[in-house]
Amino acid sequence: MAGDCAIDTKKYSLLEDFNVDVEVQSHDFESFSLCFWVYLLDSTTYPSTIIRQVHSDMSVSAPFLVLDENKKMMLLPLTLLHKEAPDPVNISSWTEVPNVSTTAEFPLQKWVHVGCEVSRNYMRLHICGEFVGEQVLTSLMTNGTNLDWARKISLFSVGGDGYSVQGFIHCAEVLPSNVPANYHYTKDPPLWLSVDKPSTSEIESDEDGVWTIVGGTFCSLDVVLANAIGQPVHKDVKVVASLLYADSGTPVEKRTDSEAPLLVRYEGVEFTAEDKPCNLLNGCASFKLKISQLSPMSDKRLFCIKFEIPEVKAYYPFLETVTNQIRCISRNRDSITPKRSNHINYLLDRGEKERASSNGISDIRRSSSMKRIRLGEEKVSQSEFGNGNGTSIQWKPQNHVEEDNSSTDSENTEIKQSTGFRRYTIPDSMIFRYCLANLIERSLLLKEITNNSSDEEVSQFADQVSLYSGCSHHGYQIRMARKLIAEGTNAWILISRNYQHVHWDNVVIEIEEHFMRIAKCSSRSLTHQDFELLRRICGCYEYITQENFEKMWCWLFPVASAISRGLINGMWRSVSPKWIEGFVTKEEAERSLQNQEPGTFILRFPASRSWPHPDAGSLVVTYVGHDLLIHHKLLAIDHICDSSERYTDAKPLQDMLLAEPELSRLGRIVRGS
Repeated sequence: MAGDCAIDTKKYSLLEDFNVDVEVQSHDFESFSLCFWVYLLDSTTYPSTIIRQVHSDMSVSAPFLVLDENKKMMLLPLTLLHKEAPDPVNISSWTEVPNVSTTAEFPLQKWVHVGCEVSRNYMRLHICGEFVGEQVLTSLMTNGTNLDWARKISLFSVGGDGYSVQGFIHCAEVLPSNVPANYHYTKDPPLWLSVDKPSTSEIESDEDGVWTIVGGTFCSLDVVLANAIGQPVHKDVKVVASLLYADSGTPVEKRTDSEAPLLVRYEGVEFTAEDKPCNLLNGCASFKLKISQLSPMSDKRLFCIKFEIPEVKAYYPFLETVTNQIRCISRNRDSITPKRSNHINYLLDRGEKERASSNGISDIRRSSSMKRIRLGEEKVSQSEFGNGNGTSIQWKPQNHVEEDNSSTDSENTEIKQSTGFRRYTIPDSMIFRYCLANLIERSLLLKEITNNSSDEEVSQFADQVSLYSGCSHHGYQIRMARKLIAEGTNAWILISRNYQHVHWDNVVIEIEEHFMRIAKCSSRSLTHQDFELLRRICGCYEYITQENFEKMWCWLFPVASAISRGLINGMWRSVSPKWIEGFVTKEEAERSLQNQEPGTFILRFPASRSWPHPDAGSLVVTYVGHDLLIHHKLLAIDHICDSSERYTDAKPLQDMLLAEPELSRLGRIVRGS
């Protein structure tokens, strides 16, 4: 038996059911604001009324909020308060009276926040928290007005009168004069379901917006449940996909001699799409869909995929979404060859370039943990400290721009032959896309992969990305993806308790508990300075949103995971000396090393490296060189594992650092008062 839907649909009502009363007293009336979210469907006639007004002395209602013939929203004066109010009977007077109007056409089939501020002598219109305009008016409340005079005006909407638009309304509220209208904008935004623009090479987009998909191949689409201000929301709901004819909206029937027209792959097994809903994870559901070769068999008709939440029984158009029109072509047609998606042809983001030089590729075949670097015209030799048991560390200058030396096809062929390369369930194109993608695209790809693949497949994917990128650290970030996403989702649920904005003071305790558990260190708490850096990383002030939390979590989780390892855990626990003083910025480290003697160094976690960057969670050595300049080098620890028992015979990391010729003494962080 299906449970209740996690989405409270009682918050959404038909626009035609809207009705609020506002009491106006002459002796103390200042102003009020009517605020609400509205989702308008298309209307056959314009101008159209959204909200009407009426009071006890009126026999016919008058318009209050309308869409004019150009679909621009107009706020009209109140008949109870203003001399300029429109004639209830004369529709043409709508455009003749003073009003406040939007400059652009009001969007339909989209959630829009409206704030109508009304005073004795003016009215103002706010759209989505932004001030649109003001109109000065003449008050009907003269000095001779009875001080005990009080009236009630009703603001309402009706449907079916030929001049009313249809739609839905959410969170309608009349605010007193001391509450600004834009306060209501972020209070409780409504939800809506949408399809992310496809970023997979299996989907081609034509100039007319039609998607072309090769029949019988799997393509990936992300469906996002977000609020109207663009924040993903976590709701325990499922999303189901169905294939429709684009021209009629009717379901595509299954032919008796063929497979279902739309299939979903889940953990390597194919299901009929209607039989296998997909769970939302952190506000997103990734679908891996396989469409039959339908266009050639259906007189070249176009299709679309509809996504909806099956638990929602009533019709709410904003809780379902439809893709662009789809043209399904046969795999055997030589005249049409699917092209690589444009996004694959990006130049690599300057801050995220990875190397796969010929030297590095050759070394990978011998040891996948090695990574050789070339910076500009100067070759940088890597410092290695051996201790006789295979444990070593490497460090390299920390640069934001790294050279891209891609391997040749012949080298890749050699790799395939020498490593026994074989094709896994995750397609080869995904490896190619991941290696070329920027950080945001990589995180989305990993979300899709971990949601649709087993642990073994993810591990195989990590090995292949490490192999072809020439960077073994990519594999570590990929393998932590499932745990990072799951732990972050659970942490936010505990922290937010379904609130969109949470006060920072209520967050710090939960963050610290999660950090200490993941770092496997209960003896050291986070300091006020640590939390200040975390606040800077997530970009919040007094309140934190889910988006802020995710930014912070993608930095904190790799750091905590690194601290949990044997070689770093002891340094983090150490109080005297304090090898790692906490979370510090590059600027704080440089300031603390000013006027220090050569060889003085500080260990820090780089604030600019967040998951899935290959260097997320790494340590940086900031030190004073023999040239009296401050240098920054990234410390890469190879052959390291979660269990410290593997390192019972290993030389401590601090001893290996002090054995470096350029490092002689540990510095201290000096913070300003």
